[in-house]
Amino acid sequence: MYPDDLKYTTEHEWIRLADDTAEVGITDYAQEQLGDIVYVSLPEAGTEVEAGASIGELESTKSVSDIFAPVSGTVAESNPALDDAPEKVNIDPYGDGWLVRITVADSSAMGDLLDADGYRAHVGE
Repeated sequence: MYPDDLKYTTEHEWIRLADDTAEVGITDYAQEQLGDIVYVSLPEAGTEVEAGASIGELESTKSVSDIFAPVSGTVAESNPALDDAPEKVNIDPYGDGWLVRITVADSSAMGDLLDADGYRAHVGE
């Protein structure tokens, strides 16, 4: 289950670009590997992020995992619904379980990301 309209990272994040804003989350594969997510730590709006750098953490019943920025830019918004309901990441990773919205500094960097077929190959599906 990897929507064709998204781009993906090898670190298991997805990105949906609309104009200069990128919505970011983790893939269905990633949430399955993590198990039940019980806490989400995300950056505040206005935080500058660099592609490939850690921007937060997901804590599950199994482990704690970093969230990596797929692109460089400025955090426009973190998903406030995850404060009280981190399980949304498991239930709807491509919808209500989004993590952050980033104002993208350079949209040409999107070309470095995987398409859905590339991501399927990356995870061995």
